[in-house]
Amino acid sequence: MTRCRALNGIPRPALAEYYMQRSTPGGFLITEGTLVSDTAAGFPHVPGIYNDQQVEGWKKIVDAVHAKGSIIFCQLWHVGRASHSVYQPGGAAPISSTSKPLSNRFVQHYRTAALNAIRAGFDGIEIHGAHGYLIDQFLKDGINDRRDEYGGSLANRCKFLMQIVGSVAEAVRADRIAVRISPAIDHLDATDTNPLNLGLAVIERLNERQLKLGSKLAYLHVTQPRYHAYGQTESGRHGSEDEEAHLMRTLKRSYEGTFMCSGGFTRELGMQAVAEGDADLVSYGRLFISNPDLVFRLRINAPLNRYIRKTFYTQDPVVGYTDYPFLVVQSRL
Repeated sequence: MTRCRALNGIPRPALAEYYMQRSTPGGFLITEGTLVSDTAAGFPHVPGIYNDQQVEGWKKIVDAVHAKGSIIFCQLWHVGRASHSVYQPGGAAPISSTSKPLSNRFVQHYRTAALNAIRAGFDGIEIHGAHGYLIDQFLKDGINDRRDEYGGSLANRCKFLMQIVGSVAEAVRADRIAVRISPAIDHLDATDTNPLNLGLAVIERLNERQLKLGSKLAYLHVTQPRYHAYGQTESGRHGSEDEEAHLMRTLKRSYEGTFMCSGGFTRELGMQAVAEGDADLVSYGRLFISNPDLVFRLRINAPLNRYIRKTFYTQDPVVGYTDYPFLVVQSRL
């Protein structure tokens, strides 16, 4: 979850405290979106993993998480057109899926960032190909207007993602690589005329890649259109709940590997998804912001702290970040 607490893009002690608070023995954390290059930012003070200073900062965080017995993956991120020239080197225009030639340099950025993540001690990486950011801008026909080998057909629109997966897999073990997609999420106007076909096209290629690698990826992470919590429906709805359930179940059945869901899950909905075979894993975001001991609270069905949206993206290293209360600590021992 983007939190904007990494001043000047460097992971600092506040981040170590934040992730350590949310670590539990056997728990699994995925970092906030972490920039793969100096062109990747769309928000202020977002951490990167493309230079040595950032790698050293992440090492301290990973060590703190591992000391608590948790596993942690680094989510590799490039926002593409969701940026602004103020965030770009030299004030240049943001990079996106326009019809301009695509340089191999951008694929290399993901490979280098993945290697840096492993060097920092991360257990693996998640390639963020969702939510209207750079990779999703290639996948969705509502944005991708290219007339070259990266545009038009589903095969062409999937090519950029698959080149990234292939390049990263040459440098990092396949079982340390995950991919996140959101074929039916309309965030940042990332629309597609047939989300189900898009999701199936990505999955078909990931299945083929796994077969070629002789190893499954760590997981496929799909954000489903039900993108809400506390009963508040937010942007990103694509169809009825029945249509959304059909889409997710079809994707789950088609993917040959571990399938993770996210998108406004409550305790009950998460348990139901796993029990009914709609997901192998369920991830939680905003509820984890306001409940550092979320795992424990879910285990005993305890009340949850409500998150405070106005403090999501400030730079305060404590308020709305590391000051959410734990349940009585003694009861967790």
